[in-house]
Amino acid sequence: MKTEQGEIRAMTATDIPGVIDIEKASFTTPWTHHAFRLELKNQLAVYRVAVAAGKIAAYGGMWLIIDEAHVTNVAVHPDHRGQHWGENIMRVLMADACSRGLLRMTLEVRKSNDPAIALYRKLGFRMSGIRPGYYQDTGEDALIMWAELDQGISCKETL
Repeated sequence: MKTEQGEIRAMTATDIPGVIDIEKASFTTPWTHHAFRLELKNQLAVYRVAVAAGKIAAYGGMWLIIDEAHVTNVAVHPDHRGQHWGENIMRVLMADACSRGLLRMTLEVRKSNDPAIALYRKLGFRMSGIRPGYYQDTGEDALIMWAELDQGISCKETL
């Protein structure tokens, strides 16, 4: 998917160092290089990167589970926040899941992450529960959110 700022494409192994930079800047317990290499080999996992000016600006991934997509992670490099990369990555993941015939998408988000919650609501996600103490680094609760893939996004959106 081409945007005014760059493109969103499938993640490759050569993208992992840039993704790790985003992980370290975004999370207190970042995923490792090895974890991403395993994910890229997982046939039930889909990962996308946003590339701006030749650098990884954002990334996101999901697992394909029967008729559902489970978002594993979405993060934007601090230098590229506020430029809609998170929304664009989510829209691409949603369109991809929809085009594969998946019916729903779910994710967990920190209870305190108001910008992400607002984005997910904008994309049609609704809160369906809480996972108490889900985040091991702080013990913070996670909100469980679900979206029907025919709400707020079209399967015909360009991938």
